[in-house]
Amino acid sequence: MASTAKTVYVCSACGYESSKWYGQCPGCRAWNTLEEELRAPVTPTAKRRSTAANANRSTVQKLSEITADTEHRFDTGLRELNRVLGGGLVKGSLVLLSGDPGIGKSTLLLQICEHLGKGMRVLYVSGEESAHQLKLRAARLGVSTDNLSLLCETDAQYICEVLASEKPDIVMVDSIQTMNIPELNSSFGSVTQVRETTNLFMRTAKTLNIPIVIVGHVNKDGNIAGPKVLEHIVDAVLYFEGDRNLSYRILRAVKNRYGSTNEIGVFEMQDKGLVEVENPSMMLLSGRPKNVSGSCVACIMEGSRPIMAEVQSLVTPTGFGTPRRMATGVDYGRVAMLLAVLEKRAGYFVGNMDCYVNVVGGLKIDEPACDLSVALAVVSGLKDVPVPEDVLAFGEIGLGGEIRAVTACEQRIREAEKLGFQKCVVPKYNLVKIKKSLRANIEVIGVSNIRQAFEAII
Repeated sequence: MASTAKTVYVCSACGYESSKWYGQCPGCRAWNTLEEELRAPVTPTAKRRSTAANANRSTVQKLSEITADTEHRFDTGLRELNRVLGGGLVKGSLVLLSGDPGIGKSTLLLQICEHLGKGMRVLYVSGEESAHQLKLRAARLGVSTDNLSLLCETDAQYICEVLASEKPDIVMVDSIQTMNIPELNSSFGSVTQVRETTNLFMRTAKTLNIPIVIVGHVNKDGNIAGPKVLEHIVDAVLYFEGDRNLSYRILRAVKNRYGSTNEIGVFEMQDKGLVEVENPSMMLLSGRPKNVSGSCVACIMEGSRPIMAEVQSLVTPTGFGTPRRMATGVDYGRVAMLLAVLEKRAGYFVGNMDCYVNVVGGLKIDEPACDLSVALAVVSGLKDVPVPEDVLAFGEIGLGGEIRAVTACEQRIREAEKLGFQKCVVPKYNLVKIKKSLRANIEVIGVSNIRQAFEAII
């Protein structure tokens, strides 16, 4: 007698499987994450495909016998993307590109295909759009390479068979939530389908040594849709950040086995696609108001790149019993701590004031080096005294009111000098290590506590 399908419950957060439903996952302790899945028995067709796949298994090799050639990375044609990937696409890698709907994921893939198609065969697999729709979008973006082939299919096993026969140089899959394995009796985008199709693409990429870029959707919380194991399977996870109402996009690496996760790429969405922003600091400081209180420029490090960002603060008397605090682009808890330090250590009382802190341009700052800029912006807004336009400040503030040293101080100062800043407030400990030649065109002031920083510029 043939075995019947079995119902299991799978956690969408950690992939834990159970024969019955629980309100709380026994594996990761998350609530309401178990989803019902119907598991069908393995069919003879699936067994034959599994037997065929065993023929492509790898063999044992010694590390000393493996040679790493110089062409192990593909240039994508976008320097910002190459920076985030660590130099380009690695052969045999599986890259996950995710982001909000309409942020520019499919646009970025087509632009990559235009450059890679000049010397390599590229296969674009679409499970969401028809070939005619892709042709219209490619025409709008100016993609006309002859080496780009399209495959509109959702059967992941058939796609892998096509890859084994055609053997393209690079593959784009849009998107992983639309792919399925027919033998699995579950709906598209379910935990089981996403996990198994990703595993199938991973084995194909490693076996054929073909880099595969897959697009992943996000849920309403902003996390990648599907099980958490999806991020563990792939080699790199890239995430598009930015407001859809703004034209600028930030590409960040959440995970990268072949490079750093600190680098970011900045793009601008225009009519003909994404355009690289070579100088993000100029973009973030454009339109900065003059002689307005509550504004200070910070310098943060994104990997090896220093980026200037304008921190704004608005401090007004509250109309309620409890003052309101809001932070956009910076950590809310960090802002609350800085306000407490200002009251206790510097004597600036904001207990009866509403405080709003914002980072212009949609940039999210999580580096402690921006503490001094936030504090100066708050004090400037409180006293209604503008911070001079040519002043830059960075440094970490401790609970004792001290200004602690930060990394890459000289790189930050050089970037400030290029952008025309005349005065830079830095931690006193960093001042000792700065070369004298660097102070020729810019005044560098070392401070040891927040009171000295305020007296130096306000």
